[in-house]
This record gives sequence, structure tokens and C-alpha cells, in this order.
Amino acid sequence: MITISRYNSEYSAVWDAFVDASKNGTFMLKRGYIDYHSNRFIDYSLMFYNDNDLVALFPASQHGTEIRSHGGLTYGGIITNLKMTVQLMLSIFGALKEFCVKNGISRIIYKRVPSIYHIYPSDEDLYALFRNGAKLIRRDVSTTIHTPNRLNFSERRRRGVKKALKNGIIVKESADFKTYIDLLADVLRIHHNATPVHTSTEISLLADRFPENIKLYVAYDDDKMLAGVLMYLTPKVAHTQYIANSEEGRKCGALDIVMDYLINDCYSNKEYFDFGISTENEGLFLNEGLASQKQEFGGRGIVYDFYEIRV
Repeated sequence: MITISRYNSEYSAVWDAFVDASKNGTFMLKRGYIDYHSNRFIDYSLMFYNDNDLVALFPASQHGTEIRSHGGLTYGGIITNLKMTVQLMLSIFGALKEFCVKNGISRIIYKRVPSIYHIYPSDEDLYALFRNGAKLIRRDVSTTIHTPNRLNFSERRRRGVKKALKNGIIVKESADFKTYIDLLADVLRIHHNATPVHTSTEISLLADRFPENIKLYVAYDDDKMLAGVLMYLTPKVAHTQYIANSEEGRKCGALDIVMDYLINDCYSNKEYFDFGISTENEGLFLNEGLASQKQEFGGRGIVYDFYEIRV
């Protein structure tokens, strides 16, 4: 018998402990990350019990008569542990739909955790989505390196690394999030007509909360920051949350040498190095230049999927 409870803050320790022991959860699904922007979203996170045993979590937010998993996160979906079976997942989806009907929710947007983040097979939700008539409504494509079998950099990227070395560019870890976000904002404004999702204050807050998971690496020419990569680290994946390269950095291979350090040295022990998506307009537009740059470092495609369930 599956029962469902709405999350509230008194369950934060229980929630986080379940994520830590899960087979498809990451630090981004812990309450210290989800709740940093709680003022922007109406939380609708759910906890699933099977005969009083917590068996699954659903980080979600409410948007009118719709719930999303979660509006402020890149991915979410049903978070499970090693006790999860296909039969149990089908029961969870059935209970979720009933819960939504009783509470006036007519639509669920389900952002699945990409398979590279799973530490044990976790495709029960894919089968349950199929069985419940879910529709694939968005597919973003990311570029990912399988580190144990990583491909060589392209000739252009190798030339960039050599140029940076010749110019004395230094790569090091940094806590100067303010300068980095200012650099990133300039790059996004000039090249993408966009702004960073996070402010430097938010990134500093999150890095303080998750010091082993959020790290910044930058390229310096003397004391001048030329390029940098903000890394999100999970057990299997080193993920580039933000990538920034100044005009001066482009001329001297600053980003190339940062990537070389991260991929071939710093995080060569991770199974995957994920550059993040290169799609826009709900996945319908591929930024080919951005995808090509990432592919030149040896990455190949994996997808981030969004499903719709009509209740």
C-alpha cells in the first residue's frame, strides 16, 4: 500500500539521508540545494511510503494545476534506492496519479535524471512512464566524455593547450565567484544574449553548503582571470555547470588549458565528464558551434529528457 506525504522542513534530514543512499540521486536533489531558491517556487515535493517504509522521493514544484520535477532543477524525477523494483515503481506512479487527482493537479512534467548519474540501474521510471502514457515533450542533448575510454582532443584544441602553456597561463582552483560570474555574464551577454541563472551570491552560498561538490577552476595571466569552469561533482560525473572564456582568453588558449587539466588530470578518476546541453528553444534548436567545441574535447551525445503525464 503506497501512501504519499507532502514534504516539509521537519523531514529535511530524512530526505537528505535518502538521497545519499539512493541509486539515482545527486547533491542537487538535497534540500540545501533545492531550497536555496525557495522564494521563487512553490514546493510540492512528495515522499512515498510502502507500509511506512520510505521508498521514493519526488522533488517537485507547483505551477497552477501542474507540478514539475522541480522547476528550479536541471533534472529530478522519482528518486529511489536499491529496494526499488519495477512492480513497486508502477504502484508509485499509480498512487501519484491518484494523489494528483485528489489535489487538483492535472499535469505532471517529469525531468528524468540522466542515466550517467545513476550508480545502479534505475530505469524503472522509464517503464512506468511508458505504461502511464507519458509523452516525450523535450529532449536536450549534452556532450559527455566516457573518461576510461576518452577520445583525443582535436588538433585545434591541442594547439590551444600548447599556446596557453607558451603564454604562461596558470590554472588553479579559486573561490573568487564574484569575478567569475561577472566574466560569465559578459560572455553570455555578448555571445548568447543571456544571463547566468545563478548570481555570485547564490553560487557562494551553494559552494559553502556543498564544498566537495561545487568547485571553480580558472585560468590566470598573472592576476587577471581569463577563463574558468564551475564544476558540479557527483560520484560518477564531473559536470561543467558554467563555462566562460574572455576575448583575451580565446586568443591565448585559456579555456583549452583549463579543460585539459580538468579532463586529463583533475577528474580523470570520474567515469563521465559532462559538458552540459547545447540546445535551446526546448531542445528544438542545436547550437552547432557550442556542440562542436565540446565535441572537439572528445565528448559525444547523451540526452536530458522531459516527459508529460496527463492526469
